[in-house]
Amino acid sequence: MLKSALAITLFLGAALAEGRDWPQFRGPEATAIADAAGVPATWSGTQNVAWAIDVPGDGWSAPIVVGDRAFLTTAVPAQPGSSVLRFETHCYDVATGELLWKRSAREGEPREPTHRDNTFASETPVTDGERVYSYFGMNALACYDLSGEPVWQKDLGAYPMDNGWGTSSSPAVADGKLFVQIDNEADSHLVALNTNDGSEAWRVERPGEDSNWSTPVVWNNSQRTELVVGGRTIRSYDLASGEELWSMEIGGRSSATATPIGDVLYVGSEDRSSRGGTAGGLFAVKAGASGAIDVTDPNAEGLAWANLRGAIGIASPLVYDGFIYVPERRGGVVRVHDAATGEQVNRKRLPGGGVFWASPLAIDGRVLVMDEGGKTFVLEPGAELKVLEVNELDGRFWSTPAVVDGALLIRSQRKLYCVRAAGL
Repeated sequence: MLKSALAITLFLGAALAEGRDWPQFRGPEATAIADAAGVPATWSGTQNVAWAIDVPGDGWSAPIVVGDRAFLTTAVPAQPGSSVLRFETHCYDVATGELLWKRSAREGEPREPTHRDNTFASETPVTDGERVYSYFGMNALACYDLSGEPVWQKDLGAYPMDNGWGTSSSPAVADGKLFVQIDNEADSHLVALNTNDGSEAWRVERPGEDSNWSTPVVWNNSQRTELVVGGRTIRSYDLASGEELWSMEIGGRSSATATPIGDVLYVGSEDRSSRGGTAGGLFAVKAGASGAIDVTDPNAEGLAWANLRGAIGIASPLVYDGFIYVPERRGGVVRVHDAATGEQVNRKRLPGGGVFWASPLAIDGRVLVMDEGGKTFVLEPGAELKVLEVNELDGRFWSTPAVVDGALLIRSQRKLYCVRAAGL
């Protein structure tokens, strides 16, 4: 029965996100699946790039798309070389790359430090189709309508992060609430804000959790809709009340975001055993789970499977067409796991591949994996990891691309590219 449910779930995973907006990190349902026809399989600085624009300042936030508009955030020095930053949201015309508007949520020095490789605009904004919510970690949270008019602004406090790494957990939105995961070294908590005015709907303290960088996910399954929040212990909450529904201690470090595909949720964590932590792994949870799930018990209720040797990297795994694609952090290595069992079926070094920070995508029946140096490997889906194309752009890339019909939006640290076939 479980195998049948998983088969249905995996079929759904190949058919999501067709022709829709890209409203959050990793798109609709946070699956990173976009079967949007017409996205070219090849591109370069001179081929199939409709436009490329400079984005002032620095940011690793991913672009999001509503209709014909793309939004991203950036932290811009008030003056060249200044430590005073403007925490800005930019809106662009998808067709031309024209800047339609920009707004600053705050101008001032950052309230907490960040690592030299991180930025002060690493959280991806989110939209409910009526408003855009831009979160800058400890520095600002602002809500705008799609025309750029400010709706409300909120100060969610400032807290130290592990080793001064900074923040990158993006917000999620559903049912009239904005969900913000604020895990840190002093006061970890999860807060739900009413989207109309920013007032607090509920707050849940998260004792035992410290800094992590994953993004909350709204999981719509056949049993209910729930909010899944990462950490060394993955927890699920009721959207209306914040009541905890289930928990699962997975260890390691939580940077990647869970992937909901139908009635199965896939989640992983980094191996931190070499740094005094725990090993992490790769896991699948069934819809309707409750209570504490023991990953060491193969018969645990609510657990589809657990691979305690399947630790992942920073990038969020892609679940597509019956397989899980896991880019390891270094060495250009990608693993493939059977999505029905969690078993590893391949591990391959992609030729010339570098460090993987951006999460992989599935587009038009192809798997895309992009490294920090701007190489995007276009893979044939399946266990073989057959490389179909290797496309290159200039810049440094941590941000996960966004997809709209016929176009791929790729953000480097200081540029935004629109990949689109000539003539479209």
